[in-house]
Amino acid sequence: MRDGRYVVVIVDDHALFSQGLALLLESRAGDRFVVAGSTTAGEEAVALVGREAADIAIVDLALPPLGGVATIRRLTAAYPATRVLALSGTEDLGLATAALRAGATGFLGKSADPEVLVAPLLTVAAGVRVVPADLLDALLEAGDRTGDGILERLDGRDLQLWALLARGLETSEIAKPMLVSERTAKRMIAALLHKLGVANRIEAAALAGRYGLLDNDGRAR
Repeated sequence: MRDGRYVVVIVDDHALFSQGLALLLESRAGDRFVVAGSTTAGEEAVALVGREAADIAIVDLALPPLGGVATIRRLTAAYPATRVLALSGTEDLGLATAALRAGATGFLGKSADPEVLVAPLLTVAAGVRVVPADLLDALLEAGDRTGDGILERLDGRDLQLWALLARGLETSEIAKPMLVSERTAKRMIAALLHKLGVANRIEAAALAGRYGLLDNDGRAR
């Protein structure tokens, strides 16, 4: 904190949005927050957080080219005490889930009323997760569909195979990095689909996104 106020930095590729958000926080809650800086590049976010000793980082998930999820992952790894509020202009459930799994303390859509941003930021600063009710309902519904404990049921080879499937590779292309024959790869894929509780590779790829196994651009990590 700085002079009894939470130090906030903004990471958004739209400079006008960052400026507007900073003005809003300073006018509505200048006694609680100080906006210490902003950047339009995810690659500069870690340095900015470190330089300003930020308590909170507000990160847009649509950052090019690094991506908001990857930026959050780097931030939380370097500064685990810094809380992250992820913002998105879309209602992509997979992207929101990936952001939370990457370490974001909260998630809000950019369509949210900026006038009510102060309360979520105070909640995030306290280390309490902030998730809109409609998103929470969607996450719970997705959890019901996919089942609990999927990741716990998979070993390292399963996760490697899942990532390859999510990239849309053919069986012959999957067999090579897995160091097995194409025939064995087919059996392994069938077994994995059964473990995941999905009917085909397309559903497996979609599920990979929900579990944060894909980067912002849809590639397997």
